[in-house]
Amino acid sequence: MVTALKRLLIGRPLKSTELGEQKLSKTKALAILSSDALSSVAYGPEQILIVLVTLGAAALWYSLPIAVGILILLIALILSYRQIIYAYPRGGGAYMVSRENLGADFGLIAGGSLLVDYILTVAVSVSAGADAITSAFPILHDHKVAIAVAFVLLITLLNLRGITESASILAYPVYLFVFALIIMIGVGLFNISSGVVPAENHTSIGTPVAGISLFLLLRAFASGSSALTGVEAISNAIPNFRDPAPKNAAKTLVSMGLILAVLFSGITFLAYYYGITPSARETVVSQIASQTFGRNWMYYFIQGTTALILVFAANTGYSAFPLLAVNLARDKYLPRMLSNRGDRLVFSNGIVTLGVAAIILILIFKGNTEHLIPLYAVGVFIPFTLAQTGMMLKWLREKPANWVTKFIINTIGTFICFIVTMMFFITKLTQVWPVFIFLPIIIILFHQIRKHYEAVGEQLRIQEAASALPIQGNIIVLPVSGITTVVENSLNYAKSLSPDQIIAVYVGFDRENIIKLEEKWKKVHPDIRIVTLYSYYRSIIGPLSKFIDFVNKKANENHYNVTVIIPQFIPKKGWHYFLHNQSSLMIREFLLLRKNVVVSTVPFHLKK
Repeated sequence: MVTALKRLLIGRPLKSTELGEQKLSKTKALAILSSDALSSVAYGPEQILIVLVTLGAAALWYSLPIAVGILILLIALILSYRQIIYAYPRGGGAYMVSRENLGADFGLIAGGSLLVDYILTVAVSVSAGADAITSAFPILHDHKVAIAVAFVLLITLLNLRGITESASILAYPVYLFVFALIIMIGVGLFNISSGVVPAENHTSIGTPVAGISLFLLLRAFASGSSALTGVEAISNAIPNFRDPAPKNAAKTLVSMGLILAVLFSGITFLAYYYGITPSARETVVSQIASQTFGRNWMYYFIQGTTALILVFAANTGYSAFPLLAVNLARDKYLPRMLSNRGDRLVFSNGIVTLGVAAIILILIFKGNTEHLIPLYAVGVFIPFTLAQTGMMLKWLREKPANWVTKFIINTIGTFICFIVTMMFFITKLTQVWPVFIFLPIIIILFHQIRKHYEAVGEQLRIQEAASALPIQGNIIVLPVSGITTVVENSLNYAKSLSPDQIIAVYVGFDRENIIKLEEKWKKVHPDIRIVTLYSYYRSIIGPLSKFIDFVNKKANENHYNVTVIIPQFIPKKGWHYFLHNQSSLMIREFLLLRKNVVVSTVPFHLKK
């Protein structure tokens, strides 16, 4: 039943030889890996205006030079990550660059920041989408959390079905969103050039503003830079591209940068020329669409596609998180299970981990994740800064062709990213302070995982040493609950291993039953020794473990091995397990923690 349900939801398992068919074309990759970055134009320009409007509407013209600065940062990031794609074709992005050029700890800071950022991407995106739906249908407001969780489950399921299948479905909302905004920007510019939009709606560029300061401008710049979150996703997901993967990834990155630049600058310019001020009741994009088209079908088309892309921006996290986790797992900083491919040739453990973490975050914050957006932004600008710095050191060390130009590009990027990161910490400390707690915890956890793997490897590695003393024999301990077919089956197996060294053990709660079993055992198996133990506290494991410890101690003195054979019957149907106490499973799990004790289970399959 479970297998059938899994097949229905996820699809048939794919052969390893079909991996090439699961690679992404540039068109699909652009949609699913750029959804986070492209969706941020829906709120990035608005974040600039929210800061500037504190000085009045006259200050809104500063959004234009700030937007130019953000576009310069975007160009530096695109050029830098294009270089990273070719330098590190296995993916990993900022983590790989920082690890190899700045050291392991800086790599872990970048990797840990991005892992958390992708979780926040999912939580924030689906919560924003749920807000858009409940705003349109107020009757659903009380179910916002359930809607957000449902979105996470849906996107998780789509990604578990395979990357190409999820890309085929999720590409449509992304391209519809881009198409809708380009039409809006085009019509808006036409209205401006034709004089439909009055020039008096906005203040002139250069209008003096009282109270303006460099600090406030930098704060607005940092807030608007939230539109650049998600730019690094393509460099993390290079293995998902069709061959030649680096070349296709680089082209996709440049395409994303061009689209992002057009949409961001277009929305910022229209917002300035229309004289739009941010409102708690209506987004900037909604106000632009309303003034451009009125409240007609085109307005609702833009709003609908905006809501869709805010939800499906979460898919960027599902594309990049598992691959980043794979790189960390290969370096032994995360569990190895994250590097295993599932039935549909995707890293399903990473996908499920991301989905569960996002749901937990949504439940904790009850879908109100607005105060997580600054943490979400700073979580990506830390890796931006480290990646740019790492590439600077790489060019200085290797000095390849045209290294001076590459060095200048990364130096500019490092400087701007560092300023943005510092501005987040300075101006939004009350919202981003958790980064000072979770990052050290994550790095410590990474080191503990690696330390464990190194310790395991050291203990499993064959070393030249004095050979261990040979085992002289094998003592079999057979826990029994009575004389049954299951016990007889296990006893036959024990006789095949060591017929002369078998000890049957019975733990009883009633002395009369103990005596009856002893008498019956001697009649049925006179050649097999039985030890009966009385349990004062009605526990099987306590007395049994003490007896096994005693036998084990005596056996080790004589270089004998102790094997505990546990009889277990297997019900025909899964639900039958709930009708039995599963003592054999509890005994087995407990004894596995005992040193120098071999535990073997002998199953007996029931037919009815």
